Amino acid sequence: MSDYVRPVLARYRDPLDLVWLATARRLGLRVRRNPAIFSATDGAGLLELGPFDTLDADDTTAQMILHEFCHWITNGLDTFHERDWGFALDAELDWREHSCLRLQAGLTERYGLRALLAPTSQFRDYYDQIPADVLEPIDDSPRERQVCALANVALQRAAGEPWSAPMTAAFVATAAMRDALAPLLSDYATDLEDDTLPSLWGRASGRRQ
Repeated sequence: MSDYVRPVLARYRDPLDLVWLATARRLGLRVRRNPAIFSATDGAGLLELGPFDTLDADDTTAQMILHEFCHWITNGLDTFHERDWGFALDAELDWREHSCLRLQAGLTERYGLRALLAPTSQFRDYYDQIPADVLEPIDDSPRERQVCALANVALQRAAGEPWSAPMTAAFVATAAMRDALAPLLSDYATDLEDDTLPSLWGRASGRRQ
């Protein structure tokens, strides 16, 4: 038998992961996996995400990184240096979370990626109720008006530095993947036993899909 051992000279990563991991680095964040948490930042550039085996079938590294960017933008530039963007994770839901979700919807809508890059967990419930105009309140409550006002500020903030150029590049690359894959989706067939779910790439465009 041959004693040849094939050298491993590179690591394959999903291209969508690669785009958003690179964007995180461009914005000063290093991403690591931590089985003890779902997501957390340390205020010094470390973004920790839970392991892959804790995620749902339609969860992606990209959507999780984007959501963290949206927290940062919504809560303000200086919250990069605060743990978890200034959120108290053991407290009740902070109303700024809903402003963050509106920002996420607004940014992705521009590229037809609102469904593909939608948030995970219980936050999807609010996200799916956001109208086409992401600054339109869902109801007449003072809280919704407050949420929309901050979302408006966040959208303007996202158009500035340091976020605009890196995130625009990431959205453009993601949309290009969507367009390249679109002709193949009708012939997609899973290689997983008893898997009946369609490809997430088929849900890239639109909202509330």
